[in-house]
Amino acid sequence: MKLYKLFWDTHKWVGIVLALVFFNLAITGFLLLVKKKYDWIQPPTQKGVEGEISQYLTVEELFNVVLGAGHEDFQSPADIDRVDFRPDKRVHKVHSVHHHSELQIDAVTGQILSDKTRRSDLLEKIHDGSFFGEWTHDLLMPLVAAGLLFLSASGLYLWLQPKTRKKKKPNRPN
Repeated sequence: MKLYKLFWDTHKWVGIVLALVFFNLAITGFLLLVKKKYDWIQPPTQKGVEGEISQYLTVEELFNVVLGAGHEDFQSPADIDRVDFRPDKRVHKVHSVHHHSELQIDAVTGQILSDKTRRSDLLEKIHDGSFFGEWTHDLLMPLVAAGLLFLSASGLYLWLQPKTRKKKKPNRPN
């Protein structure tokens, strides 16, 4: 019975502590699942003009367009976090390290097709814990995963233990 009580108490307190983290994971996870349906979360991918691969901008030309746009979040190459290329839509998505800004550039003409905020990147950082610091992502989130595993195993034990104990007791005659 002592083991059952230990599991009961530990399960309860681990569950209470992790409930806040799970609440955060559920909300941000849901928003990340539906991000392409809501433009305020992630801007829709624009479509560039038709063109041959030989007409596509070089990386140097792309950077010249981005850095020459006068956008406050794209003043130097160090401001660029990453570039995603969508060949089917002939668009370069250029992400800034500042304010989750995104420029979408036509791969053929070099025209800026979209200048929006990409909140999905912020949601992703909140979801994986890196928003709160790398220690949260690297240390706390693995502990949360271990906590979820513990809650699952202890919950199963707490549910099964009374059922197996009843089967072991012989029925008393009245």
